[in-house]
Amino acid sequence: MNNGLFITFEGGEGAGKSTQILLLAERLRAQAYNVVVTREPGGSPGAEAVRHVLLSGAAQEFGVRMEAILFAAARNDHVEDVIKPALEEGAIVLCDRFLDSSRVYQGVTGNLAPAFVDELQRIAVDSIMPDCTLVFDLPAALGLERARLRGALPNGSAPDRFEREEVDTHEKRREAFLDIALREPKRCRIIDATLPADDVAKAVYSVLEPFLTANGGADR
Repeated sequence: MNNGLFITFEGGEGAGKSTQILLLAERLRAQAYNVVVTREPGGSPGAEAVRHVLLSGAAQEFGVRMEAILFAAARNDHVEDVIKPALEEGAIVLCDRFLDSSRVYQGVTGNLAPAFVDELQRIAVDSIMPDCTLVFDLPAALGLERARLRGALPNGSAPDRFEREEVDTHEKRREAFLDIALREPKRCRIIDATLPADDVAKAVYSVLEPFLTANGGADR
């Protein structure tokens, strides 16, 4: 049995992660790969129950430490119920956000101690780490404008608790994601998210193709 392949998509608001996950999943399924698409916060019944509390801002009044703990609890449920079983079956798991988002959102801009965040994540992921993390990079102002336009669509949603924050905070997060990518080059790859969607999709596949080959293609 193959061990599966775990790919995470990270970056700021409006970076196009969700679009690129769907495009990649479609391409991989056309090649007969077993693909699981998921997201954070959420992805499992228990984690989805926490998602609204986090994104609505209902937990904000209790402080960033409480938010970090809730994110970790949701992540652990997601790992145990969805990610780990899928990998054990040899699937390719594509996840919109994972532990790096907590390192950036609650750690860097939430001003939590790195040691606290790292220990929380160690417990939450239960040794499950991404084989590859794609960091979608673009200026924060552009990402927020994209998010605003997306929300204005007929089926769009109102800005969530994080999208409502100041552009300077989002730019600090952008720098933090880039810092993670530079410190962990074996796991992380930076994707230029300012490019047209088709060009971004080509760049994504180019990065992941060696992982697919090395993994034996996961299960088909």
